[in-house]
Parts: sequence; C-alpha cells; structure tokens
Amino acid sequence: MSEYDVIVVGTRVAGAATAMLLARRGLRVLAVDRAGFPSDTLSTHQVQVPGIARLDGWGLLDRLDAAGTPATRRVRFDAGDVALEGTYPAYGRVDALYSPRRTVLDAMLVDAAHEAGADVRERCAVEELVGDGHRVTGVRCARRGASGGRVIHTAGLVVGADGKRSFVARAAGARAYGTQPARTFAVYGYWSGLAGGGELYQRPGLAVPVFPTNDGLTMIAVLAPLDELARFRRDPDGCVLDALDRCGDLGKRARDAVRVERLRFAPDLPQAFREPHGPGWALVGDAGLVLDPISAMGISHAFRDAELLADAVADAHRGDRALDSELAAYHHRRDSLSRPMFDFTARLTADLARRRPLRIGQRALLRSLVDRPQEITRFLGVLAGVESPDRYLSAGNVARLLLGRMTATRRVAGDPRLASGS
Repeated sequence: MSEYDVIVVGTRVAGAATAMLLARRGLRVLAVDRAGFPSDTLSTHQVQVPGIARLDGWGLLDRLDAAGTPATRRVRFDAGDVALEGTYPAYGRVDALYSPRRTVLDAMLVDAAHEAGADVRERCAVEELVGDGHRVTGVRCARRGASGGRVIHTAGLVVGADGKRSFVARAAGARAYGTQPARTFAVYGYWSGLAGGGELYQRPGLAVPVFPTNDGLTMIAVLAPLDELARFRRDPDGCVLDALDRCGDLGKRARDAVRVERLRFAPDLPQAFREPHGPGWALVGDAGLVLDPISAMGISHAFRDAELLADAVADAHRGDRALDSELAAYHHRRDSLSRPMFDFTARLTADLARRRPLRIGQRALLRSLVDRPQEITRFLGVLAGVESPDRYLSAGNVARLLLGRMTATRRVAGDPRLASGS
C-alpha cells in the first residue's frame, strides 16, 4: 500500500491549493517544496476576479483581507489617445481583483493546506521520481538543514506543481505543445506614497500595470520587447522611469513617491502547454501551462486548474472512473478553457514585441466604448478572464459595438434618419 494517496511537488499557488483541496476531500496528501514560507517569488501579483472568487469559495478571502491586501474594483485602461475607466464585472460574489505580495498569498495557502490535513514539508527538494518501470510511484527527497537526509515517499499519484521549469515535467517526459518563444521581459518594483492604482497602460512596445498591494505599496511593472533587456539591465532605474514617462503623469507620480526594495527582472517568459498527465503523474499550474504575464492570468489559471485536478483525482479515488480516465478528462477540460486566453495572450505579446500601434479597428472598438459603462465593464471582464476574448472580439459583437456608437452619435447630433426610423 502506498504511503500517501497523492504527493504534490511545489507548494506555491498551484501546489498548495491542490494539496488543500485534496486533503479536504479526505485523501492522504504529502506536499513538499524546496523553499520555506513565507518567501517571495517572481510574480504578476494580480489574482483576477475568477481567482478571487475561488479563494472566496474556499473560505480564504477573509484571510487575504485580514492581511491588508487592497481590493481593486475600478481600473483605468489607457491606450494613449483612448482611455477607459470602469468597474470589473462580478463573478460569483466577487467584483474585484487583488494583487497580494507572494509572501502573503503563498504562506496563506500553505497554512490552509496544513490545516486541511496535508503533510506539508518545507525545505525539501525532490531529486528523483521513482517508479516500477510502468508508472511513477513516488519521489526521492532531500531535506535541507539540521534534519537533512534522503527519503523515498510513495503515492498513487505524483503532482508536479513546481513551476515553468518543472523538475517533475522533465523527469516524466511531459510533451510540450503550442510553444511560443519568449518575446518580452518584465521588470517590476514597489513604490510607497504613490497615489492611484488600478491602472493599465498600453503603448507601442510597452505595457504597464499599476496596482496597489500589501503594506501600503503600489506595484508597477514594465513589459517590453526582449531586445531591450540589455539596455534595461544597464540602467534599470533610468529605463523604467523613461517608460513610465510615456504613461501620462505616471512618471512624475513615481518620482514623487519612494521606490522600496530592488527592481526585479523576469527575463524568461515563454508560453506553452505541457501534456499534464501520464502514468502515475500529473501537472498543475505553470508546470503544465504557462502564459506570458501580459495577461496576468497565471495565478487565476493555477487556482482553476487546481480545482479541476482535485475534482478529477477525488472522483477517481471514490471509484467513479479510473484515475487515468479522469486525468485525460482534466487535460481536455484545461485546454478547452485555456485556449482562448492562450491565443489572446500570444497576440498581445506579438504586438508588444513588434512595437505595433493599435490597429484602426482596435482603436475604433475602444472609442466605441467611451461613456458606455456597461460595455466598459464587459471589456474589463475580458482582461480579467470573466468573459472569453473569442466571444467578445467576435465579428458580430464588434459590429454591434460600433453600430451602437454610430447610433448614439447620430442621436446626439439629431440625425433625421433616426427620427424617421431609417
């Protein structure tokens, strides 16, 4: 008999959530991570509205609030000559995104996994997958520190939640597909005393999100084409401030505030699916699906996929279907839910890397939303992952938006064709 039902490798957002959900279902879960918590990691910070709704459903949103994490309900999207401001659509009981520091979010999830009954072991690095020649049956771990040593743990399933450079994925031979090369990089930091927040700036060759985070700080990130990375590394402060100067008064506001901590670079931003299961193993989070951070969907997708995977494994454990069949269904469901945002993100990244200005049709679409609060909310819902970009950007919906703007303009101008019903 296996020592555990499931071993989860990696206990940040995807792994800790998966471990927690499985333990809540009564499974015997071991969760290991080479890091100790609380600890930081590179991150987009944004947990989009559907991700926050999942935290709410798991009974954890109150903890995020108690940690002083600001909720962002209004956002300004600034594309240069077109700017939109509005509110996010509701998803379940939630109508806000949050941008927590990872020292807060990850530790909160690790605590929740432990409270659910998972055996959580920090500073424990997985060195090898072990198996019987047909299936993965466990892991060999090395503990760091005074209680060091190596031990083999066995389980019916090993889950890799260990990020885009996943050891589990490499060791299991997980196949990558849909791969998009890295085209951009990100650099971000934290400012104290910066007024505002909940802002998204888009310029040719530049994307800048600005969101409030813990401890009264504001996180500002700059995403730019990869060929500018060397220049930014030579003069990080100067290049970042120059980029912010292209975003309205953001450069001035950043200079009037105080940057705390060092600037952090994320230079390796590929985009790809990995086959998320095989005999005795599965992948979740960035280990199985990684997107460029321009769409900031990583954490929200990790929560969604943790829930999908936990449902599949728990159903198999209950005996509804064989584990391999449940994992195949998880694979199909993950890909079908992810593909629209995956393709949308790839298009955004390609336009950013090519320094492409908004096309005429894109600019017309944005202008059609001005002074239409309900439509702005729907547009922000696309950016937040509430509404499918395929549906919103379909030819029929775009035509509806443009026609609605033309009709409103004629009505304001007193167009006689409207009066006559033409």
